Parts: sequence; structure tokens; C-alpha cells
Amino acid sequence: MGLLQLLVVAVLASERRVAGAAEVFGNSSEGLIEFSVGKFRYFELNRPFPEEAVLHDISSNVTFLIFQIHSQYQNTTVSFSPTLLSNASETGTASGLVFILRPEQSTYTWYLGTSGIEPVQNMAILLSYSERDPIPGGCNLEFDLDIDPNIYLEYNFFETTIKFAPANLGYARGVDPPPCDTGMDQDSRWRLQYDVYQYFLPENDLTEELLLKHLQRMVSVPQVKANALKVVTLTANDKTSISFSSLLGQGVIYNVIVWDPFLNTSAAYVPAHTYACSFEAGEGSCASLGRVSSKVFFTLFALLGFFICFFGHRFWKTELFFIGFIIMGFFFYILITRLTPIKYDVHLILTAVAGSVGGMFLVAVWWRFGILSICMLCVGLVLGFLISSVTFFTPLGNLKIFHDDGVFWVTFSCIAILIPVVFMGCLRILNILTCGVIGSYSVVLAIGSYLSTSLSYITLNVLKRALNKDFHRAFTNVPFQTNDFIILAVWGMLAVSGITLQIRRERGRPFFPPHPYKLWKQERERRVTNILDPSYHIPPLRERLYGRLTQIKELFQKEQPAGERTPLLL
Repeated sequence: MGLLQLLVVAVLASERRVAGAAEVFGNSSEGLIEFSVGKFRYFELNRPFPEEAVLHDISSNVTFLIFQIHSQYQNTTVSFSPTLLSNASETGTASGLVFILRPEQSTYTWYLGTSGIEPVQNMAILLSYSERDPIPGGCNLEFDLDIDPNIYLEYNFFETTIKFAPANLGYARGVDPPPCDTGMDQDSRWRLQYDVYQYFLPENDLTEELLLKHLQRMVSVPQVKANALKVVTLTANDKTSISFSSLLGQGVIYNVIVWDPFLNTSAAYVPAHTYACSFEAGEGSCASLGRVSSKVFFTLFALLGFFICFFGHRFWKTELFFIGFIIMGFFFYILITRLTPIKYDVHLILTAVAGSVGGMFLVAVWWRFGILSICMLCVGLVLGFLISSVTFFTPLGNLKIFHDDGVFWVTFSCIAILIPVVFMGCLRILNILTCGVIGSYSVVLAIGSYLSTSLSYITLNVLKRALNKDFHRAFTNVPFQTNDFIILAVWGMLAVSGITLQIRRERGRPFFPPHPYKLWKQERERRVTNILDPSYHIPPLRERLYGRLTQIKELFQKEQPAGERTPLLL
């Protein structure tokens, strides 16, 4: 009988281990949610608040616990007590609390709930740490909680900013915490370092299931280091605030790992996520990011760019209109955006009008004066602008030195000016390269108005920096996923095809068309002096206009009656 009991206990223990390794769904009982350390838990919260959560059998070598709960966009609340207090609860889409354990404590209870009308699907996990591990948010002086492990996130069109409270050194149960602001030696919290990590969700996917699944890779220290990109390391003397370029409609998860270099221990804060858009807003929500005006504008722009990519050098005036449109439209958009508060759609219409005027002006300058160097300088600067933008789109753009606006714009301008200088001796090659590269990139921008692609941020990041004075502090990392590789291949294929076709077709032809005004003047003089030319006998313009007016008058004269009016002569 004793052997049978041991066998049953062994089977139950094995089943418990298997169940513990998987994700747990649902509640253990009505109004009570039981947790296990390190196990993800999916459950649904409904009003009214609260539901009780409990952890049993806490190990004696655990000094503090960090509980965190996540939802996609609906707020949830985690609290130390059933009564909500500002310094004892946290509310948000990513909320966490630090539980400091007392000596001999083996059970802990806290409370969960939501104030929303709709049920909220959540994922939660409880992590344990020892006395040697640093305590995230242990030296909080800015936010409400005494110990705040949360990452606070704010975003706008230009940048996304995360803030967090400084950490403190770990300590044993029943011992007073180390002071936060006395001394700055190696025995204080000033030795701690903070690694900021960024993790991109798959593009064009806004589902809740995907977010909660990928959040599991950003909660513990080993998972964060294995899956996310480390952006920057901060010391205790740096501000605990970091800015990133906002990526509208792109899911991003941020987390911070605090590291104690003396003990070689670390702990993770509660990760925060954003899509840089709202799921509940009507206009401009995550579900409708692509504006109709943007799609129309960039589609028409891409059709013209596609034509320029393959036929721009042959149709020289059309290409000049395209280049003038880009230059005038870019600077005019910056000007009206910084000076006027009008809506985006009006901005786009005025930009299209100003760009058209700029294009016609450049064509008129070429037609009247025929100065090739000025036209090719504009062409080269547009190509240089794109090449400079691509340069700062790489990790080079995130170097600390380029966070200074002066250094950035001087370097950016030098790269842009360098391109027309380098190609000054082979202007036709410069022109064909510009047609192929710029014309094909307009197709990429059109695709970006329909699908989320990182390649549109090549120029958008430069535009953001020109529009927003605080954008210089933002890190401009972007995801590079399957869609981006496909669009990059399309861009390269179009550019190479357009350049190759134009080089082969223009072989043996004049480098550039002759001066249009000179040709028109010579043709006019030839017609005046050549009596064999039929156009020589054409009456002057004044006589031709008078003849036309006479014909028009005859149309309104009454018709004379038929028949004789004089008697016949015998």
C-alpha cells in the first residue's frame, strides 16, 4: 500500500511540472488568481475591482518579487490593497509592483482590476530576485510609488520618450535599504548601469495575441539580452530618459536592465510597448494610418518618378520639373508646417501647388537662359540629399556626436554638396544616376503610404529633424524585416534597370539638348530672312488677328435676302 501511494505522488508531481512549464489560462477559482514564479498567466479582468491574486510557497532565498501585467491598449490596475491609493497602485497597459518580503514570509497577496467597461485580456508574470540583485526603481523620487519598476512612455508624431526611476542596491530581508543620495562611491547605487533595449514587433500586425506572445521575450534579463537590440548604456549620472523616433503603426517594446558591475548581477524593469498611435481614436487611429490625401499625393508623385526613372534624360524638361517640384515642395512644407497650424491635408495641397510652381520655374530658367551648370547643381543636390539621408539612416546616425544639430546639419550638407562636385566632369552620368535613383525611390514612398515600410524613414527622419527642435536627441532605429527586404529589392531593380536603359539609349547622342531660347530665336530669324520658306509669307501677327476678328464678326451679321434690287436694262 505504501508503494502505491508513492507511485501516485510521483505521477501527480510529474503532471505538475509539465503544467508549470506551459502558459496558464483562466482563474484558479472565482475571484482568486493563483500565480507561480516565472510562469506566464493569461486571464480576463472584468469590473468591478478588485480580484485577489496570491503567491504561495515563496522560497527563503528570495528577497523581492516583481509582478507585471500587460494588455494591448486597455488600462489595468495592480494594487497592494483593495483600496486604491496613488502610492500603492499602478494603472496602465504595462503595470508592475515590487514586493519587498519580510523575514520568514512565504505568501503574498495583491489585487488586480480594471475600470473599463469592456473585459480586458491580460498576460501577467511574477519574477523573483535575491538580495544581491539590484532593485529596479528602488530610488524613485519622481513618480508616485515608493519603489517603481515601471517604464513610463510618451509619444507624439516625432518621437517616443521613455522614463524610469533609478535603481538601488539589493539587500537582505529585514534589513534597511541602502541610502540613495548619500555618497557617490562604489558602495552606493551610483555604481549601477542601465542598458536600454528595443524590440520590434512584426510589421503590419496589430493583433493582441501577437503582442502578448512577443512580450514574453522582454520580461526577464536573459530573454531581453537574447532577443532585443541594446540601444545605449546609461550610468547613474545620466538622465533616466531616452527618446526614439516614433514609428506610426509599428509595435515596439522597450525595456531597461539595471546591472551591478561589482556583483555582476542584474534585474529587468517592467517592459512598456507602443504603436505610436491610438486604438480608440477616430481619425488617425492605428487601424486607419494611411490618409487618403497621402495616398493620392504619393501615387501621382510615384507615376511621375517612374517615368523619370526610365526616360528622364531624354525628356529633359520633364525631369527639370520633377527636380524643381522636389526642392520647392520640401522647403515649402517645412516652412508652412513650422509657421502655420493648418491641417495636414491643406499642407499637402499647398505643397503640391508650391512644388508645381518650383518645377515650372526651373524649366523656365532652363528655357530662357540655358545655364546647364545651375540645372545640374539642382539635380546633383537632390541626389546628394538622398545619399546623405541614407548615410544617416545607418547606425552612423545614432552616434552621440550627431545628436548635436550643428554637427549633424554641417555634415549632412557636406555630403549632399559633395555629390555634384564629384560628378562635375561627367554631368550626363550624374543626371542619369539621379533619374534612376530618385525616380525609383518615389515608388518606395508610394508603397510606404499603403504599407508600413522602414525605407520611407530614410527621408522622413530628416524631415522630422527639420520640423522638430527636440528630434536631435532621438535614436532613429527602425526594423528591417521581410517587407523591407522585398521593397529594397524592388527599389534596386528599378534603379539599375532605369540607369542601364538610359545609358544604352543615350550612347552616341548629344549629352544634353541645346538651349531652347537660342533655337527659337534662330528659327525666328531664319523664317524672316528665307523667302523660300512658306512661313516667310505669313502676314504679321496684327494682320492675322484682325483677319480673325473680321471672320468672327461675319458670323453674327444677318444674311442678305436673295433677288434683284435694280430694274433690268433693255
